[in-house]
Amino acid sequence: MTTESASATVNQVSPLLVTARELIEDVAALPTPVILDVRWRLGDPHGREHYFSGHIPGAQYMDLTGDLAGQRSTREGRHPLPPREEFEDAMRRVGINDDSRVVVYDDCGNTSAARAWWLLRWAGKKDVYLLDGGLKAWIAEGEDLAVGPGNPIERGDFTFDLDHMRTVDADTTADWPDRGVLIDVRAPERYAGRTEPMDSRAGHIPGAINLPTGSFLDERGRFLPAERIREMFADIGVTDGKDTVVYCGSGIHATHALAAMEIAGLEAGRLYPGSWSQWSADRSRPIALGENPR
Repeated sequence: MTTESASATVNQVSPLLVTARELIEDVAALPTPVILDVRWRLGDPHGREHYFSGHIPGAQYMDLTGDLAGQRSTREGRHPLPPREEFEDAMRRVGINDDSRVVVYDDCGNTSAARAWWLLRWAGKKDVYLLDGGLKAWIAEGEDLAVGPGNPIERGDFTFDLDHMRTVDADTTADWPDRGVLIDVRAPERYAGRTEPMDSRAGHIPGAINLPTGSFLDERGRFLPAERIREMFADIGVTDGKDTVVYCGSGIHATHALAAMEIAGLEAGRLYPGSWSQWSADRSRPIALGENPR
């Protein structure tokens, strides 16, 4: 199967998603896609162990904090964007070439896998997709899992080409509610400031509207229909991604919301990479509490 014909199996509902059945067909043909396992959850640092316990055959593990983020700091936040050279090296290490088709998955509704999807798109990779429903969808098809550290692979030749996805800094984010829509995709209790398990201050950026990224998923961890997601964005005033900035706790789950925008047929908005972890660490930045944006 050529790269062109492999791409033809992309989910017709959304060109960003593949189903488990489509991935099964892909891995049975040549060339096979590069499959990335990005299992990570807030408070669960054991993604590699989960991968060893069972993963899609042929998948390569990607460590979110080590491969998909730069060094944590109060200045840049908990998961800043990785340096260009380090990200390029990590992608080559898992066998990604410039002409590779890449499929990414996790076991939590693509809320962490979306980080790899966004970074690859940011770095100029177009042929990259999310496995809708993740590992659970693969298992539901009756497919076996592989165990252990995975098979050795040939190093890839992926070349980083910067800035194919848009980002904003803290100053631009502060002014954004006067220019467009600023979305906070964290859980409502964190947005309102009732709890804050990770960062130094609780609350949200003044003017931000809360739309939890988990709202885009059904009970199986698969994305809702595009029409429904589009309605959810329209309800908060988003009809064009060019007018939208998205943030979360540290720039991970916000990428899931940006994927949802593309699934809905909207142009993906801008990411504030530092997100609340950067904003809240700067004591000069104002915060808002409660259910209202201001």
